[in-house]
Amino acid sequence: MQNGFIERFNKTLRTEILDMYLFRTLSEVPVLTEDWRAEYNEERPHSSLGDMPRVIYARQKLAGDPHWRWY
Repeated sequence: MQNGFIERFNKTLRTEILDMYLFRTLSEVPVLTEDWRAEYNEERPHSSLGDMPRVIYARQKLAGDPHWRWY
């Protein structure tokens, strides 16, 4: 087992993208993956972040704490 967060993300990516679609060409993979990534980070609420999307959570942290940095 690697980092639990990475393991969870890998499972989510696998079940929501790789297992859900039958790709006809390799060029479809990055397009659908990017659409999913944008929705995952910018729209989908995450319970561990107070039901906020990751981007909104990060913006609030950056605005409220001058020492907080996104790595």
